[in-house]
Amino acid sequence: MTTSNISRPQAGRCLAISFVAVITLFPHGTFCVAQSAPKQRPEMGWSNDLNKYPGLLPELTHLFDRLQHEVEFPPVRAKSRILPLMSESTVFYAAFPNYGDASRQALEIFQQELRESSVLRNWWQHVNADSKINLEDALKNFHELSEYLGDEIVISGSVKGSEPSILFVAEVRKPGLKTFLQQMLSQLPATSRPALRILDQQDLATETDAPGQPASILVRPDFVIAASSVATLQSLNTGLSENHSTLSSTLFGRRLLQAYEKGLTIVAAADLQSLLKLVPEGSKDKEVALERSGFVGMKYLVWEHTTIGGRDVSQSELSFNGRRRGIASWLASPRRLGSLDFVSPKAMFTVSLALTSPAQIFDDIQELGAASASAANPNPMTMAAPMAQMLGVNLKDDLLNLLTGEIAIEVDSATPSVPIWRVMLGVKDAGHLQQTLNTLLAASHIEPERSEEGGLTYYSMTVPSPTKPMEIAYTFVDGYLLVGSSHETVTDAVRLHRSGRSLGKSESFLASLPPGHPAGVSGLMYDDPSAMMAMGLAQAPPEMKALLSQIVQPTTPMIISAYGEQDAIRTATTSAAFDPTLVLLFGAVAIPNLLQTRTAANDASAVSTLRTVDTAEITYSAAYPERGFALNLAMLGTDPVSPGTISADHAGLLDPTLGNPSCTASSWCVKNGYRFRVTAECRQKICTEFVAVATPVSTDTGRRNFCSTSEGMIRFRLGAPLAAPITAVECKSWQPLQSPSSTLK
Repeated sequence: MTTSNISRPQAGRCLAISFVAVITLFPHGTFCVAQSAPKQRPEMGWSNDLNKYPGLLPELTHLFDRLQHEVEFPPVRAKSRILPLMSESTVFYAAFPNYGDASRQALEIFQQELRESSVLRNWWQHVNADSKINLEDALKNFHELSEYLGDEIVISGSVKGSEPSILFVAEVRKPGLKTFLQQMLSQLPATSRPALRILDQQDLATETDAPGQPASILVRPDFVIAASSVATLQSLNTGLSENHSTLSSTLFGRRLLQAYEKGLTIVAAADLQSLLKLVPEGSKDKEVALERSGFVGMKYLVWEHTTIGGRDVSQSELSFNGRRRGIASWLASPRRLGSLDFVSPKAMFTVSLALTSPAQIFDDIQELGAASASAANPNPMTMAAPMAQMLGVNLKDDLLNLLTGEIAIEVDSATPSVPIWRVMLGVKDAGHLQQTLNTLLAASHIEPERSEEGGLTYYSMTVPSPTKPMEIAYTFVDGYLLVGSSHETVTDAVRLHRSGRSLGKSESFLASLPPGHPAGVSGLMYDDPSAMMAMGLAQAPPEMKALLSQIVQPTTPMIISAYGEQDAIRTATTSAAFDPTLVLLFGAVAIPNLLQTRTAANDASAVSTLRTVDTAEITYSAAYPERGFALNLAMLGTDPVSPGTISADHAGLLDPTLGNPSCTASSWCVKNGYRFRVTAECRQKICTEFVAVATPVSTDTGRRNFCSTSEGMIRFRLGAPLAAPITAVECKSWQPLQSPSSTLK
């Protein structure tokens, strides 16, 4: 199969990414449903795999490349047979293509790679040996199910009265679906089998809703429908039989039909004006604040993935009933953003916005603050004007009215020790603004250093900080105020601007802008995931860096454009937002690190909780010497009947998370990834010793078992989570936590 003739929408690429993400993350506990506990510590999972199977990561990269270029995904759709059948009360609608055939192609490629790559095959056999589910069988079942379904799957939500209902609807392509679904359910383990009723039209006629009944799937000759209630199925079944066309007759339905007419692969939309009517009325002040925000006039939110000029484009639309106002109007109409002419092509992240009058935005904020202010929450903006006067500055005349409303923020490096950043502000009157800055700096007792270069005056200063003094430099050039993390950062922006080598004028950047939209934009976000990942991997071990340097390829930056129109705000992007290398790096590097951080935090929390239990037991024995130590955690907790009552049965020394009635000596109680239990050793009704135990829920949530006794020392032992509590003698044989070799890492 050649790749040049294959259309691969963005949603399809994400499917390929998901496939690789599943097979790379699945072995290490990320997907824990119906999966046995990993035999190795989670932070060691990928490191062990990469050491045990040299060449695994390049093989996975090759697999993704084949999935991306050889799998043919569903074409765009220009109409829907399902949409006209939905209820006129529909307020949410989402439609996806049937990816069954694409999943079959992906599975065939994966199986071929397994046959041809011994490294991948050996690793995958190791994965399946430790798992209770078979990914290949799951994909095969998914494809078999998809063969019964039509080209489109729809999820819709509607509200009648106060009761919401969700529907899953698809066309039926061939008979036998009911039997197939029943067989699929019967093959699942009883512990993970979903509660579902599979009905045909004859079954539906005699079914009724009852509390606690499971969801139902209706299989008709033409459609299959899933819903949480029988009444919903019966209503739609009647409408289908009578060929009602309800949603398409509404304004919301007609907006969705317009999206189909242009051709799309995925669409999701919400009828916001109908949803706003369902929001309970609040206080008059809140209603006034909502009205002034401008969002009370929202109409529809529509996201769609389509093709424009042969290019895949994802775009969204937030429409309003009339002209945008309030906060909704702050985004200015599309224009050329000159601030991008100062941004480096090597930028890691950039956002640029064209806003309406900054002075008007300030007034809107004051009005919103006044509308929502109360005695308990006073308006914070009331102090802005007096503070400005104290500094000798008129906030609106000497600052906000001097700005055009265009702002850009650029980050070239987010390294804490040496961050590199720039801010560009459009300026109307540079001289007046410089006077304002002089006044503010003088009031702050900061005197900047001046220097001349290339006909421009540069200002540099050191701003005090609680952690580390921060250097800031700025200059004015061609209608913009440039502020940066150093003098060199600002002068570099000027050079880029004057040479025409900035991001905003690069051919690759201009070619990446979404087609079918105005030449100008109201806002733009630029993100280079390769640069971010490179920074994130800076702390990776040398051997990992060497391996990754062999497979990392340049990644297309993500660009999202925003357009402020009279009655709508739109966004568009041609970026896939994901990259195969990033997915694999995330699985190989980031996930083990995140798991290690999480388990370390759980370990520390378990130790802290045991110390709290020790203190509670000592306090209990002093308060009730006739009892000695408490028998269990429940006795250290609060009285469930009278929470304020303190007694020997409920001493009120622990919070309800552990000190609740279910936390007896025969039951574990869970907190922050650990299970806890307290047992006591008693003679003649007096308990002279206790043992408190903390054991991980699984090897994914903790690394050590902990215990303590009346001696007040926390001890630990490595190994699998405990199935039963231990005795005080056993606990005292464990290694004390104070030992240098036992320090939590």
